[in-house]
Amino acid sequence: MDVSTSTWVFTVLGLAALIGVDFFIGRKPHDVSIKEAGTWTAVWIALAILFGLGLLVFGTSQASAEFFAGFVTEKSLSVDNLFVFVLIMAKFSVPTHLQQRVLLIGVLIALVLRAIFIAAGAAVIANFSWVFYIFGAFLIYTAWKLIKEARADQDDEEWEENRLLKAAEKRFGVDDKYSGTKLFVQKHGKRVMTPLMVVMLAIGTTDVLFALDSIPAIFGLTQDPYIVFTANAFALMGLRQLYFLIGGLLKKLVHLSYGLSVILGFIGVKLVLHALHENGVHVPEISIAFSLSVIGGVLLITTITSLIANKKREAAATGTSDKTSVDS
Repeated sequence: MDVSTSTWVFTVLGLAALIGVDFFIGRKPHDVSIKEAGTWTAVWIALAILFGLGLLVFGTSQASAEFFAGFVTEKSLSVDNLFVFVLIMAKFSVPTHLQQRVLLIGVLIALVLRAIFIAAGAAVIANFSWVFYIFGAFLIYTAWKLIKEARADQDDEEWEENRLLKAAEKRFGVDDKYSGTKLFVQKHGKRVMTPLMVVMLAIGTTDVLFALDSIPAIFGLTQDPYIVFTANAFALMGLRQLYFLIGGLLKKLVHLSYGLSVILGFIGVKLVLHALHENGVHVPEISIAFSLSVIGGVLLITTITSLIANKKREAAATGTSDKTSVDS
């Protein structure tokens, strides 16, 4: 889809305005209720749907389908990110009333870094078609790794700081307590970071690691930088509210990693087939409509089986507890 410079500018300004509204609404630190989180999650999803329909009306049906496939994929992968966000919040003992501010700035940092990744990825793809082989192989490897980790069932997983974060802490120093929403404070005549600044950087830079599989995944569904960027933007901007909405439900999605591995593996195969097709090899190409149906179907099945498995686990735990009480 041909996108003019003015459309790009209008889109970026529109997204910036939405982020500004989100920041204005959440400017006062407070504990986010389920009702508030649910309302704003619905608003962000509705905005994404309206944008996708706008592509259908003012663009093409292909562009609209690619956006929805990309948005659903990025949204599902971002849910997996929330597991790590929970670990980060726990590690830094972030007060509940400050968590929304952490997520807002952290996601904003992630969005800027992803925009850089997308621009670089688009430039590489435009000049080197063989990169699809690398993207495809990497996604298939990531899918296998996800299955391996899921089968290991590592309940005591811990988050570790990345090198960039450690370097920032060493360079500026970190205070030992939170100071409201302040990012820097004066301590012993030296300007140091507050734990709030550290955790914001942790959320933002850690998301870059997730971008290593999510960006190639969406490029497997569309090579249009405009759709790649907007799908990522809408998926990320609703992440803060989604964190508070399903934070307590994350552990119930016990089969999520399996579902994501199937999606990544499928897109990896799609990328390899596309690369072979580009090199003149007669292989079947997977349509975007089929891709969207596979992604949606896998997520639906994964959710249903997760809830069933979790219900059986709770019933077994209750039965064991009741038996123990009787024996005692």
